[in-house]
Amino acid sequence: MERLRASIAAHVPGIIEAMVEQAKAGDAQAARLLLERVCPALRPVDAPTVLTLPADAGLVAQGEAVLLALAAGHLPVNQATGILQAMAGLARLKELDELERRIAALEGKQP
Repeated sequence: MERLRASIAAHVPGIIEAMVEQAKAGDAQAARLLLERVCPALRPVDAPTVLTLPADAGLVAQGEAVLLALAAGHLPVNQATGILQAMAGLARLKELDELERRIAALEGKQP
């Protein structure tokens, strides 16, 4: 397989040059292929939204604040989804941290 890759790699500059010439001559497929590799399609990106969450509240209250901001139209659906997924991940990390702390405490009590 490596030999095949090396053989093909040796011809890549010539292949690219030929495709460029074909694109210049009006070959739309060659032009599209070259442009897709050099200039990938732009993806839509939402403008950042400032969201103030209650810092002293728990994750449930913060999640509710995200949902309220979504319902009020202050936060796009994809941003609300991303924030809620991040909060769910944080909740799982907190659970694991708490379990680790409890296990360590129980192991410390064993004779």
